[in-house]
Amino acid sequence: MRHAKSSWKDLDLDDFDRPLNKRGKRDAPVMGERLAKNQIIPDIILSSPAKRAKMTAKIIADKVHYDKKIIFLQQIYEADKQILQKIVNNIDDRFSTAFLVGHNPGLNELAEYYVNYEENLPTCGIVGIAFTCNHWKESNAENARLLFVDYPKK
Repeated sequence: MRHAKSSWKDLDLDDFDRPLNKRGKRDAPVMGERLAKNQIIPDIILSSPAKRAKMTAKIIADKVHYDKKIIFLQQIYEADKQILQKIVNNIDDRFSTAFLVGHNPGLNELAEYYVNYEENLPTCGIVGIAFTCNHWKESNAENARLLFVDYPKK
C-alpha cells in the first residue's frame, strides 16, 4: 500500500516529516473500510516511519480493527525493489497476511516485479498479491499472483 496523499503546504518541512493533507485524511479511512468490508485483515503491518506513511498505517489499522503493534522499519523509507523484496522475504512465517505501507517508486517496482503491474500506483493505492509458497522467504515472481488493485478514485 502506498501512503495517502501528503501535504506540501510547509515547504520548510523535511520530506520525512510531511503529514497527510485533507485528501489523504479522507482517503485512508475509505481504503481501510474497503479492506475491512472485503475481510482483508493483516496479521502484521510493516510501515515506513515517515509521517505520511505512519499516519496512513495507523488509520488503516484502525479501520481493519488491527490491534497489534505496527512495525515501523526505517529501511522502507526510500526503499527500492530489492530492499522491499528482502523485507517481504524476511516476514515471520507465523504471519499469513502482511500489509506493507510505503512509497513510490519502490512499491511500483515491487508490484511490477511480482505481478507485472506497470501502472502508476496512486496515493493510498493497494496492490493485493498472493504467493503460492509455504514460507515468505520463498516468495518471488514465479509464485506471485495478482489478487486486486484498488485506490481511492477507482
